Amino acid sequence: MSKYDLVVIGGGAAGLTAAAGAASMGAKVALIEKNSLLGGDCLHYGCVPSKALITSAKAVHQARKSAAEFGLLIEGEADIAVAMDRVRQSIETIQHHDSHERFEGLGIDVITGAATFVNEHKVKVTDGTEIEGKRFVIATGSSPFIPQVEGIDRVDYLTNETIFKLKQAPKRMAVIGGGAIGLELSQSISRFGTDVTVIERHSRLFAREEEQIAETVQNRLEQELSFHFNSSLEKVDKQNDEIVITVKNIDTNLVEHLTVDALFMSAGRKPNIETLGLENAGVKTEKGYVVVNEYLQTSQSHIFAVGDVNGAMPFTHVAGMEGKLIVQNAVFGIKKKVSYKNVPYVIFTDPEVFHLGLTETEARAKYGDENIKVYQKELNDVDRFVADRDTEGLVKVITDKKGHILGAHAVGSNAGDWMQEIVFAMTNGNKIGDLSNVIHPYPTHGAALQQTADMYWREKLFNGKIPAITEKYIKWFR
Repeated sequence: MSKYDLVVIGGGAAGLTAAAGAASMGAKVALIEKNSLLGGDCLHYGCVPSKALITSAKAVHQARKSAAEFGLLIEGEADIAVAMDRVRQSIETIQHHDSHERFEGLGIDVITGAATFVNEHKVKVTDGTEIEGKRFVIATGSSPFIPQVEGIDRVDYLTNETIFKLKQAPKRMAVIGGGAIGLELSQSISRFGTDVTVIERHSRLFAREEEQIAETVQNRLEQELSFHFNSSLEKVDKQNDEIVITVKNIDTNLVEHLTVDALFMSAGRKPNIETLGLENAGVKTEKGYVVVNEYLQTSQSHIFAVGDVNGAMPFTHVAGMEGKLIVQNAVFGIKKKVSYKNVPYVIFTDPEVFHLGLTETEARAKYGDENIKVYQKELNDVDRFVADRDTEGLVKVITDKKGHILGAHAVGSNAGDWMQEIVFAMTNGNKIGDLSNVIHPYPTHGAALQQTADMYWREKLFNGKIPAITEKYIKWFR
């Protein structure tokens, strides 16, 4: 039986980061992945393919928009197969970085198969191989959650794992779930000519975002997609080559039948833990997730859980961060606490949504109205966005009374790029005023954030005691 210092189960972002980091520090590492290719959901079904599709769809959308504005004529339909080929090429290019050969070159034993715990220090792989480890990392990710409604097992529905195999755009598509994944892909597919209807249980989109930001995105999306809010999927029927779904309004109980050509299930995610045999290792779970402490340890201190399986923040960059922390905690026993305080995320709709830290509502609830400041700038007042004729959006920064950043939010074209500066500032304890002192080239999109920060100094310099003091000084200086 092979024995290892660290056994990593799962070859996605978290698992690869932990395995590579541990091996580079001299640990003997085994990496077990059930699929033949490494890279996980992000590379094959998530971040990479979705962004490749989004970029292609945006190019098509912009071409139509520009043609209409400049009096040009565009003929024919955009071929979604070309976009899917771009998706495939992107995956293949990045796959080289996540190849078996690369990780084996780092001294890691890469094993293909599904792992099941035999006890707290031993796992068995599907080929019958048993592996013993001092410490383990569970990094098996998540998969689409499929609600068990009547008839769902009789139709060929799409998920994020199959939608990138489309050869042609369906004429009509229903999307179950108005979360980030559902909306990013819905908007993209619609730009290839599909009539898309989104079924969402809540009364509005983006319930966790600033209200103005959510409203801005929703207004834009409603120009491209149809929505049924406060609604649930009740039944699915197959009629010839069409799918008929029964949708019920949760408030009124009104039932409606929609006929579509494709059904995209995007109702959430579930952690991949069913076949791990966690009960054999004494690892506790709660609501389907592996329970971890602030050091990412499970109920068994030598077994760690990172990424989507622990239910903290289901993002690839968070999984990578947790993977790095594992190297310190699992390999060296440093016991560093995980913190999500300075972790941002982006929703890649068009326009994009950027989120960091507390919202205004959360900040007021935590610190009190009198202890926070809010600085907001509309993009229609920022020269570069005016020049681009793309002024829909805003920046909002929440601070304490001394200017320390509590949260930052934005909506606008490529907001995920030009808001990164404030992540650095918040991570390193800078105040909002410090961003105002950074010299930015003119005209750039980053001026939106700088001008928001300028408001801090404008308030300091032109309100309160400072103007009176400076007025006296100027008179004396003359």
